[in-house]
Amino acid sequence: MKTAVNTAKTNTWSLVFSDFKEITKARLAVSVVFSSIAGYFLGAEIIEYKAILLLAFGGYSMVGASNAYNQIIEKDLDALMSRTKNRPIPAGRMSVNKALAIAIALTIIGIIALYILNPKTAMFGAISIFLYTSLYTPLKTKTPLSVFVGAFPGAIPFMLGWVAATNEFGIEPGTLFMIQFFWQFPHFWALGWMLDDDYKKGGFKMLPTGKKDTGTALQIVMYTIWMIIISIVPVLGITGRLQLSIVAAIIVFLMGIGMLFFAFQLYNKRDNISARKLMLASVSYITLMQLVYVADKYLSPLF
Repeated sequence: MKTAVNTAKTNTWSLVFSDFKEITKARLAVSVVFSSIAGYFLGAEIIEYKAILLLAFGGYSMVGASNAYNQIIEKDLDALMSRTKNRPIPAGRMSVNKALAIAIALTIIGIIALYILNPKTAMFGAISIFLYTSLYTPLKTKTPLSVFVGAFPGAIPFMLGWVAATNEFGIEPGTLFMIQFFWQFPHFWALGWMLDDDYKKGGFKMLPTGKKDTGTALQIVMYTIWMIIISIVPVLGITGRLQLSIVAAIIVFLMGIGMLFFAFQLYNKRDNISARKLMLASVSYITLMQLVYVADKYLSPLF
């Protein structure tokens, strides 16, 4: 009997933890934290592990809060879509009040953690939550321009790490912001292409032309090209302390060309398989690009 009770408690806690990961979109939050830490390593002159922990904790909290608010606002729409109908709120496993309490708590502790780093970091974190929940989320059912609006909070994490390390905003974090800003369009439009039928059930307008057509595919190609250009600008020596060696710039450029190849594949074929390949390529690109930037900063002086 005692074993059965313990098993039931274990299962309950497992479900609670699973729902917490779902309401905060743990995988997305972790990827955002990764971007922030990469930005921190680029900006820091001396690595402070306490600062990294605060950035990781505060960053996860802020992203988790944004996602929780988002799921509260979209709970009725989530219930209509296959991809989201099993989320904690539409599935009935979590009440709106509980989700709101989680969102508010994460907002408060996230801002506090980032403020301990410095006020500018907390300010950008708060701006990110505001833009995501108050502008991007309601616009998703109104206009495809929601992706443009959502690209602003989505581009903050990479630059946030630099600001956390330096307490300064200038050309360096601005460049990091622009790289991630342009990257988001091919990434999210590829995702939107794959999930277009499901998104339409919830009334979301995610593709720039509203259709899986040549116009959407062409815009994906063009934004990918801009992303490639911005990603190698630091090699020119015009972005302050943010620099990139010729070797690293070539690697980043070739990775971008790889992503552009998949964008052209989508333009030519206009099918979900090509969209999925582009989406996966974009995830690989942003992660590897950030790793190359960080590795180049610390390894290039050795050669």
